[in-house]
Amino acid sequence: MQPRPVYALPEYRGSGKLRGKVALITGGDSGIGRAVAVHFAREGADVSIVYLNEHEDAQETCRLVQEEGQRFVAIAGDIGDEAFCQYAVQETVRQLGRLDILVNNAAEQRVTPSPEELSAEQLERTFRTNIHSFFFMTRAALPHLRPGSAIVNTTSVVAYTGSYTLLDYTATKGAIVSFTRALARGLVGRGIRVNAVAPGPVWTPLIPATYGPEEVAHFGRETPLGRAAQPAEVAPSFVFLASEIDSSYITGQVLHVNGGALTCS
Repeated sequence: MQPRPVYALPEYRGSGKLRGKVALITGGDSGIGRAVAVHFAREGADVSIVYLNEHEDAQETCRLVQEEGQRFVAIAGDIGDEAFCQYAVQETVRQLGRLDILVNNAAEQRVTPSPEELSAEQLERTFRTNIHSFFFMTRAALPHLRPGSAIVNTTSVVAYTGSYTLLDYTATKGAIVSFTRALARGLVGRGIRVNAVAPGPVWTPLIPATYGPEEVAHFGRETPLGRAAQPAEVAPSFVFLASEIDSSYITGQVLHVNGGALTCS
């Protein structure tokens, strides 16, 4: 990608907000997931990432986390498979000793010009990756989470604004908002906070993989800030929601990191 995404700003200095914690991040090989992994590590957390098959990207995330002095685990597999999600959580706990933070972040999207062209196979695949996996990972993680733990889900600005050519993706992102709110209410008695981040346009590998050159060239210009965000500008919101120091009184909420777009949340 040109320019290369920025995953961490040098001026971001960790203060131990997540020291001693273990985080599991889906889709942590690149994009927002990688930036979250690096920021969590900078705040003192050990990190486990789940990814599909992007082995070189996962190794780069590994290098960045280890440069922060933290332990790292990478687990390859399909989060649309519930058995794999159970394995990923078990392997994280086996190698890192515990689990405190779950970040449900992985997603896929494909442009479809009209509903008539949206196949049943694509619809099923998008929902299995983008929302079914949130149920699978959460269900697998809950036996290991304790009071003070946090779940942070990645939704999107399109959950509020809609995107006609990303109809299935938009629907899953709306489902994530409702999932977050309902789960937060259900887990409050266990002392587990559940929140979400709704990014606007972010410069990640998903963008050139989804759109043509002209759309990529203008990506993000429709925002009031007139540009797309870098992953490093989104990741601190995940730190905030994962940190008891910062957000102990916040649950069931969505943070909008969208360049100034107005939403009804």
